[in-house]
Amino acid sequence: MLRFLTAGESHGQALVVIVEGLPAGLSVTVEDVQSELSRRRLGFGRGPRQRFEQDEVILVGGVRHGRTLGSPVAIEIKNTEWFRSDKWHDEMNPAPGSTKAPLTRVRPGHADLAGMQKYGFDDARDVLERASARETAARVAAGTLAKLLLRNIGVEVLSHVIQMGPVRSDASRPVFADLAVVDESPVRCFDSDAAARMIAEVELAAKEGDSLGGVVEVLGYGVPVGLGSHVHWDRKLDASLAQAIMSIQAVKGVEIGDGFEVAGRRGSAAHDAVRWDDRAGDYTRDTTLAGGTEGGISNGGLLVVRAAMKPLATLNKPSLPTVDVVTKDAAVSFKERTDVTAVPAMGVVAETMVALVLAAEAQRKFGGDSLAEFCRNAANASVR
Repeated sequence: MLRFLTAGESHGQALVVIVEGLPAGLSVTVEDVQSELSRRRLGFGRGPRQRFEQDEVILVGGVRHGRTLGSPVAIEIKNTEWFRSDKWHDEMNPAPGSTKAPLTRVRPGHADLAGMQKYGFDDARDVLERASARETAARVAAGTLAKLLLRNIGVEVLSHVIQMGPVRSDASRPVFADLAVVDESPVRCFDSDAAARMIAEVELAAKEGDSLGGVVEVLGYGVPVGLGSHVHWDRKLDASLAQAIMSIQAVKGVEIGDGFEVAGRRGSAAHDAVRWDDRAGDYTRDTTLAGGTEGGISNGGLLVVRAAMKPLATLNKPSLPTVDVVTKDAAVSFKERTDVTAVPAMGVVAETMVALVLAAEAQRKFGGDSLAEFCRNAANASVR
C-alpha cells in the first residue's frame, strides 16, 4: 500500500517527505521532482516569497542509480531562505530558547487561534509554520513519484483553473497533451479569453490590497476500471479523493463530476448513460456527470474532481479584525508575506493529491514488488 508522510515547517531548514510502497525499478531523478516543484511556483498573483524560496531537492534514500529500490523513498527540500537569513535561524532554531517577538494577534481564517487553543501555545508561529501552504511542496515531491508510477499504466493527471473570483471559464477541457499550454497561461487557465479576465480581477484585487479564491478542475485520463471499492466506507474512491483534496490548505469545497449541479436535476438528466462500443470492445459513457466513479469505484471514464479555494486570509490592506490573545483587546491581525491568489498553484497541489490517491489504489489492486510485476498485473486485470 502506497502512503506518505511529510515533516518540516515553512521557515525551517527543510521539508521532508517519505513515500512508502513504491515498487522497485521505477525511474526517478532529482530533475523529475524539481520540474513538478517549479510548476507549483507558477501563477499570476503570487507574492515575492516565490522569488526568495528556492526548492533544493535531495533524494536522501530509496533511490539508487536513478531507480527505486522498493524501500521507502526519502526526499528533502531545503529552504534556501533559512540558510541566508539570521531571522529564521533565530526564530526556527530547534535548540532550547525563546522568541523575542511572539505573534499574539491571531489571523481570522488561519489555523492560528484554534491551533494555539488545541496545543496550549502562546505564540501563533508554533502553529502557522506547520499549517502554512509551504508544506505542500513536500506533497508535490511525493506526487511526482505517484505520477511516474501511474504513467507506466497509461494514467495521466492534470489540472486547470476554471474560476478566479467571479470569472468562470466554460471552455472545453484540456487533454494531457495540452498541459504545456495550461502551464504557459499566467493563471493556468485553458480558456485564453477567461484567462485575460481573470488576470484583470487579480490586478484589481492587488490594487485594493485584497485577495481572490477560485476553483480548479483536476482531470484523470486513462484511469482503469476498479480502483476503490463499494464494500467499505473508507475504500470508496470518491471519498478518498474528497478527503485528499480537502486536506489542501484553504480548500473549502470538493466536487466529483457535476455533483452540485446534478443535485438540482431530475434523475432522468443526472446520470451517465452506459453504451457498448463494438469497435473499442468496451463500455463507454457520453457524459462525465459522475466524474468517473460509480459506487465508490472508478468506471474507466474521465475522472473529474474540482476544488474550491477560499480567498487567502492574510491581506495587504488593513487586516481583518481580531483579538490579542494576551491582552484580549481588539486588534488587527499580524501580517506574513502573502499572495493575492494561490489558485493556480493549488491546482498543481490538487493534481498531486489525486495522483497519490490513484497510485495508492492502483497499488492496492495490482500489487507487485517490482515495476515490471505491477505493470504486468495491471495489463492482465483489464475488465470488459
